[in-house]
This record gives sequence, structure tokens and C-alpha cells, in this order.
Amino acid sequence: MIGSLAVNGRFLVRRPTGVDRFALELLAAIDMQLEREDALCEHIAIRVVLPADGSVVREFRNIPMIRVGRYGGQLWEQWDLPRALGHDEWLLSMCNTAPVFARKQVVAIHDAATVAVPEAFSRGFRTWYRVLMPLLGRRAHSILTVSEFSRKELEHAFRMPGGKLSVVSEGGEHILRHAADVGALDRFGLRSRPYVLAVSSMAVHKNFRLVLEALALMPDAPFDVAIAGGANAKVFGEAGHIESDQVKWLGYVSDAELRALYEGAMAFVFPSLYEGFGIPPLEAMQCGCPVLAARAASIPEVCGDAAVYFDPRSAEELAAALRRVAADPALRVRMSALGRVQSRRFSWEKGARQLMGVCRAAMERGA
Repeated sequence: MIGSLAVNGRFLVRRPTGVDRFALELLAAIDMQLEREDALCEHIAIRVVLPADGSVVREFRNIPMIRVGRYGGQLWEQWDLPRALGHDEWLLSMCNTAPVFARKQVVAIHDAATVAVPEAFSRGFRTWYRVLMPLLGRRAHSILTVSEFSRKELEHAFRMPGGKLSVVSEGGEHILRHAADVGALDRFGLRSRPYVLAVSSMAVHKNFRLVLEALALMPDAPFDVAIAGGANAKVFGEAGHIESDQVKWLGYVSDAELRALYEGAMAFVFPSLYEGFGIPPLEAMQCGCPVLAARAASIPEVCGDAAVYFDPRSAEELAAALRRVAADPALRVRMSALGRVQSRRFSWEKGARQLMGVCRAAMERGA
């Protein structure tokens, strides 16, 4: 037996965000590795440690769960979680934060957004990350991140040692597990005109205002824009809410609704200024939806040659890209095919193998 690996299960008792999606899908893929008795998991006992309260958003067939502690949130993570670990047990935390005083741990840190785009986050959130990230960089045995872009960002912003950093793939194939809820298009009023879809929070760096500015340059645009997702003011600060007759705010949507939205869209637009990875473009490509993407951060690394790119600070460029895609059905067909091919370069199974390889190597070497 190499040893025991505890998974920080705090993400399992809250509504999933993009970061939580990473943890959920990788843990599900590890569960399947255990089912197949994959050699990467051999002689590693894996369990999930959860806060005492909260409904679990997903359970696993081959990974037991244990509830511990009496606190919640960051206090549970910093106080209750490390005290629940066995003497020689390793810890895996996949959602940016982790207990500072646990040395035998592997931590996934997705990006350096709080440094790169501080205006997108509340002061308290920025302060916590300014303290926590360098500490984790020094104390954790190994650090995972989600792109080569993010690896360089973490080295620069938080002075994390390059030798500790490994890149783990994300994926988009989870969107295909759910049958499309085609009734969603009627419920959201998206049957009468073509629409362009966007998906994310209203954080400032998600840059949705650019879409409005581009639409203002296209008063006769033959399509609407549908934006799925929501904002969390406590985390993202006051980003403001944008109003337009051509924009439909859909709020939080289920995966089944989201698949229907991707499959029904004329195109998907991703105007973000900063991303550690960016799952939504891969989801769109999995569903055959043509992608327009910002030429920024990790996005070209993820989308490759399968997107129509634009400058995320130029409404004129985005408007031109939207006009081009709207006017050219053959281009949309070609981009759809290219996107399906590109999306298959990434998968949660691939990421899980990379993750378990890092954990196994860390456990074999010791703290």
C-alpha cells in the first residue's frame, strides 16, 4: 500500500462553479479508474472528507465519504479538515484553497485572476488570496494548474516554484451526458430569432459589456444574445447589470438546458479578458456550436484553430466577427466540425490520469 489520499470535499456541498466543475468531473473520472482497477490508483486508498452540514451534489461508487467537524466554509477547511487527516494521509484540494498547515498535500490553483484582474473581485476575497496563495505555494508538496498560461501566471504572480507546478487537462464532454432539454428554448423565448449564446458569471473580466458595445454597432443585427449564468456580488464585487432589448438574461441553467442552448445557438461567444482555462468553449464545441473567442490569456491554448478570434477590447472586431459568422452558413458548418475535433484533445479522463500521476509521484517520494 502506497498510502491514503483524502480529497477535500468542501466543493461537494455547494452549487458547482467552474472551479467546482473541475473537481467534480476529475473525481468522477478517478471513481471510474478505481472501477477499472487502473494501475495509477493501485495501492492508494482514496476517501472524501466533507463538512458536517450540506447536501452532497454527487456521490461516487468507489470512493467513500466521511463527514467531519462542526464549522463550514474557510473555517472548516483551515481547522476541521486538517485535524481529520490520518498521520500519514495525503490531502488533495482541487478548488484553489486548502489548509495552510497541511504539508502532505497536492493543491490545484486555477489561475492568478485576483492579481491580474483585481477589479473583478471584492476586497476581502483579494486579501485572502494575497495571503493564502504564496503560503500554499511554499508549503504544498505539489501544485496543479489547468494550462501552460496559468502555470506561468502562478510563477509570476505568487512566486510559486516552477518545479512544483504541473498542468492537468480539463474537458467539456460532461455536457453530452444529459439529453438536451429542448423545451428550454421555448421557456426562454429563443424560438423566434437566431441567437448567439454566452455563458459565465458577471465578473468584470468576463467582459460581457463588450457584447453590448458590439450590438450597439449592429442596430439591425438579425440575432439576439442569450446569456446564461449568474453573478455572486460577495465574490465578484459590484459588476453591474447590463440591459438591452437584444439581450436575454437566462440566469442559472441546468446542464440539460445548457446543452439545448448550445445546440440551438447560431454561435457561442466567449469575450473574457482573463481565463485560466475556460470550459464553456469546449462545451460549445462538444455540442457542435461554432465558437467566437477572445484572443486573450489561455483561450487560444484551449480553442486552437477551431474558433473565430477577436480582440476582447475591440467592440468593432467583435461586431465584424459576429457579422461574418451570421452571414456565412458554410463557415458555421466548418467551425462546428473543427470544434468537435478540437474538443476531443481534452477530456476529464486525461486530466484524471495526469492528476493521479502527480499524486502517486508525490506519495512515493514522500513529504
